[in-house]
Amino acid sequence: MNMIDEKDKKILEELQKNSRNTTKKIAQKTDIPRVTVHDRIQKMQEKGIIKQYTTIIDYNKIEINTKAFIFVSFLHNTNVSQRELAKRISKIKGVYEVHIISGEYDLLLKVRGKSLEEIGKFVIDKLRELKGVGRTLTMPCFETVKEQI
Repeated sequence: MNMIDEKDKKILEELQKNSRNTTKKIAQKTDIPRVTVHDRIQKMQEKGIIKQYTTIIDYNKIEINTKAFIFVSFLHNTNVSQRELAKRISKIKGVYEVHIISGEYDLLLKVRGKSLEEIGKFVIDKLRELKGVGRTLTMPCFETVKEQI
């Protein structure tokens, strides 16, 4: 059973471009009646398809312009589950994404900081101190070509 149709997809695309757009503006851009746009947005919110509206920040302008991806291996015999470790990591300042993955590593993090040194301190002083964290592999990001929320 498909939860959304082509009209919903068009509305979602417009909301992803700018969630502050009015239903009138979305209706004009999608050629869908304004009342229909409004009703469909409400239904997608009720169904949990639209979870929240958010802000995209230019991190360079607030001087958090260094980004890195960190692979983390999970240590199994530490009385903490992989999911619990992921939740604990997600609460640390500077962590923007935590993914449970498969392969040589078990978690993938996206972190931000003012400098590579700050990210290094995060890895050494915070991340590696958590029970359940094994090896880490930190990869600084030079440039982001596409980032979608």
